Amino acid sequence: MMAKAVEEPTAVEEPTAVEEQKVPRTSLCLCEQYVRVTEGAALTAARWLGRADQEAAERDAAAAMRALLDDFPIDGRVVIGSAGEESPLRVGGDIGAGGDEVDLALDPLEGRGVVARGGNGAMSMIAVGERGSLLNLPDMYMRKLAVGPRARGSIDLLKPIAENVQAIADAFGRRPADITTIVLDRPRHHDLIEEIRAAGARIKLIQDGTVTASISAAIRGTNDHLAVGIGGTRQAVMSAAALRCLGGEVQAQLWPTTRGEIEQAREAGIEDPTRVFTTEDLAPGEVIVAATGVSNGDLLRGVRYLADSARTHSLVMCTRCNWVRFTDGVHFFARERREEVRLLGY
Repeated sequence: MMAKAVEEPTAVEEPTAVEEQKVPRTSLCLCEQYVRVTEGAALTAARWLGRADQEAAERDAAAAMRALLDDFPIDGRVVIGSAGEESPLRVGGDIGAGGDEVDLALDPLEGRGVVARGGNGAMSMIAVGERGSLLNLPDMYMRKLAVGPRARGSIDLLKPIAENVQAIADAFGRRPADITTIVLDRPRHHDLIEEIRAAGARIKLIQDGTVTASISAAIRGTNDHLAVGIGGTRQAVMSAAALRCLGGEVQAQLWPTTRGEIEQAREAGIEDPTRVFTTEDLAPGEVIVAATGVSNGDLLRGVRYLADSARTHSLVMCTRCNWVRFTDGVHFFARERREEVRLLGY
């Protein structure tokens, strides 16, 4: 008898390293495109630097931001924006040309008073989350602590500031005297400032820009380690979105000043006004954050106008793509141009 032929097993192709690394996505992430929005707002706002008109600077920045977002392939809902029914970025408004449903937190000019005075550290910012993800809190004060990845898990908003300073110093392997805290220069922070001084930490007083301060505390090279103080609920949510991307931590607690504000909180579903909100409470899910400098600061360089162009410096962050990217952009004002593109620093 003839032996039966043995069938060769069918070869199974092993997945390549590239295929193994692929992450299934339902649609292309737009994170890199959102920087166009903050660049447009920053280019417009920077024209008002030092001109003592903060309302005009914010108005023009908001109009520029709205014009760019109207063409975006999104179905956007503004959860944080400008006050007033006439504002192009009013809360509750819809923006976009249709597409993915997203929540938008918009600040066309973080530090409008800084721009009016010709100061440092102003920027334009946008945070984007999945629909229903960015926490919509009543417009009131919130006290908060914000730190970077090294000190994450070390802070406790309910503990004295001296204990938090020591915990942050321990996380960095430093002394309290080597820790820099950023505090908004306001009368309400008088006691806080004295407590920080007693703890032995350094203090950087700022006039505006609490979101910028939170981001600065989470990025090395700024020599900032902690942003602390009482600011707005809007700024707390935007800070949380940014620190989600940076691996930092925010803890925040409502700071109502009237009985009416306590009632507002309850109407918003917050039964316990003393509740401490975490980073994930304020900005859960996948988030995108983009920011462009308007005036020079420790974090971002401001807009620089040249003969027929301008240069911007931006920060783009995305939890979905898992990256943080600094972007240097050159924007030409005419198609026919004679000015050369310059290397950074020249």
